[in-house]
Amino acid sequence: MRIINISMTSQKVCDDALCACIGYFDGCHRGHQALMDKTISLARKHGCESALITFNPDPWTAIYGKTDIKHISTMKQRVQRAAFFGIDNTVILEFTKEMSELSHDEFARMILGKLNLKGLVCGFDFHYGYKGKGNGDTLRQDVDCEVAVVDAVNDEEGKISSTRISTAIEEGRIDKVNEMLGYEYEIEGVVKHGAHKGTQLGFPTANLDYSDEYILPKTGVYACYAQIGAQKYRAMVNIGHNPTLNFSARISIEAHLIDDHEDLYGKSIKLSFIGFVRDERKFPGAEELVAQLQLDLDEVKRMLRDYEQGN
Repeated sequence: MRIINISMTSQKVCDDALCACIGYFDGCHRGHQALMDKTISLARKHGCESALITFNPDPWTAIYGKTDIKHISTMKQRVQRAAFFGIDNTVILEFTKEMSELSHDEFARMILGKLNLKGLVCGFDFHYGYKGKGNGDTLRQDVDCEVAVVDAVNDEEGKISSTRISTAIEEGRIDKVNEMLGYEYEIEGVVKHGAHKGTQLGFPTANLDYSDEYILPKTGVYACYAQIGAQKYRAMVNIGHNPTLNFSARISIEAHLIDDHEDLYGKSIKLSFIGFVRDERKFPGAEELVAQLQLDLDEVKRMLRDYEQGN
């Protein structure tokens, strides 16, 4: 995967012919995957490489100064997903207020013109340029290449969108989240030292140092897989404030790895969410908490076993 950065001041950055799709691609969900599939098809037609054009930071940050915007995925994850789905290059537009104030034709000429585009793919609801006045129709006029506009990808509830997925994450509806994503919802981070309360209870946990950018699932217990390097483990994950024994004002993400594992501190970990088990709640004491954790563990094992048998 090649990364190409474009700013207002950069010169032409790529002479290689490209067919690209453009958008923010938060989550790289099934709707986004339709754009990537079309891009790869166009690249084959034109005998060139494929690319995904995205924005950093979020346009809402550049235009309105919002710094606390939450996302389904980080930029790192979007780049990884693009590569997984077969995209050759990721083009990152260094989005600023100045760039946001370009008219749609100026944006096409001054920004997209820094690439040697043979094809450009967007969604039916894509808008660009000052106040979003550019769309698929103007794109055909503004760029000197083949333009394809991809229709919505729908499920039984309507258009699959990052907004719907974000809401489902916050509600803990992991089955629905994964269905709309087309893959398992993931959170990545680094294992940090905690208070070791889990170890004292017989349920040692890996405490995740995660990005505040993430939209987090509602507090509770989840069935997950934890990947560290090339190794994948079954895991019971708690997201919440640990109200019984070790209250944390900031939401903690703690993974109890069911399978044998090495020391995890300081290592990168990726949690893939399979299902929701129960809401977080406060117990009278440690004995009641441990009894519930054992029930939770049995349920997590069952959910993961059913998932593995179904896949």
